Amino acid sequence: MKEQNKIREQFPILNQKINGYNLVYFDNGATSQKPLSVIESISDYYKNSNSNIHRGVHTLSRKATELFEQARKTLAQHFNVNNDQQLIFTAGTTDSINMVAQGLAKNYLQTGDEIILSTYEHHSNILPWQLWAEANGGKLKVIPLLEDQTIDYAAIPALISAKTKLIAITHVSNTLGLITDLEKIKTIAQKNNIPILVDGAQSAPHMPIDLQKLNVDFFVCSAHKMYGPTGIGLLYLSEKWLKELSTSKPGGGTIKTVTFEKTEYAEGALRFEPGTPNISGAIGFAAAIDFMNSVGTQTIFDHEHELVQYAQKKMSEIPEVIIYGKSDHKAGVISFNIKEQHPFDVGTLLDKYGIAVRTGHHCTQPLMHCLNVQGTVRISFAIYNTKEEIDIFIEKLVKVIKMLN
Repeated sequence: MKEQNKIREQFPILNQKINGYNLVYFDNGATSQKPLSVIESISDYYKNSNSNIHRGVHTLSRKATELFEQARKTLAQHFNVNNDQQLIFTAGTTDSINMVAQGLAKNYLQTGDEIILSTYEHHSNILPWQLWAEANGGKLKVIPLLEDQTIDYAAIPALISAKTKLIAITHVSNTLGLITDLEKIKTIAQKNNIPILVDGAQSAPHMPIDLQKLNVDFFVCSAHKMYGPTGIGLLYLSEKWLKELSTSKPGGGTIKTVTFEKTEYAEGALRFEPGTPNISGAIGFAAAIDFMNSVGTQTIFDHEHELVQYAQKKMSEIPEVIIYGKSDHKAGVISFNIKEQHPFDVGTLLDKYGIAVRTGHHCTQPLMHCLNVQGTVRISFAIYNTKEEIDIFIEKLVKVIKMLN
């Protein structure tokens, strides 16, 4: 890709050696590295603008408020949302899903209702619904997978009943990298008047997301997988749910008036943002979005797609390698195992060569049960990764296999 060196120069952490080898960072699915522009935006805030936001009349408070709300506008523009009040700053994807689950539990979900999930789901998009179901006699129904490990869309209509109240589904499998066909899901959901929550933790970093075009009820993602800081994320609410979703975390900043008898809550995003928010995180999130847009989200997707296909082809030539979810249509993630070897051993030995990968169940234990494995080795790419790094990975992987055998 053009300008690859200039992009890599923006990530100082890449310029280090691990165990005497140049770092090859293939753990972007867990968290991406941060460009200098993001790091400096956070530092600059604390150096020059640090103050609490909203309601402050002094200069620093007004300045910090402007930066925080401008960050919201930056995200709204990036995700093509006309009303920036539909974007709620949260602590991340997990926090966002919990807010939706707790809000829906108050006045929407009823005893015995049903929620549809997919086999792919990250634990963060299982546990909140499971907790609700256990407490309310609810039921989780799971969309099965086909033999090629893609979603069995034809099986969805049979899962729907009069008690189905939500479809909560990942946009991209964090373990397999396979991309969900949301249009098929939406067609079924809209026919049955069922709202949709989309877990965009692994799609927002890798591809263009147009929330007007996507037209779902809830969309969630995390900054730290998008070249931004940890501890900050996004919850998108459709106009309907911006008004109707119950608050689950009340506190300072969420109100208009308070008496001991009754509280009147604020409208818009503030209703869901109690206390002092992660101001520097929001500013860093916006800086990360600016970085992504400077490169181009389609460029990011195309580059990572090229890397995935290149790596899949190289890995397929190694007899001992088993690739899961092998496909031409996936985001920048590959999960694999070495025959008769534990993924932890493979990952530990790759680290000896300075190659950072993720091993284990990737918070998708139900998917692991479906694949009949304890876990996998996962490599995941970002805009700063290169084919040369893949070549190094392949060379060292072959060495690791020989060592283990």
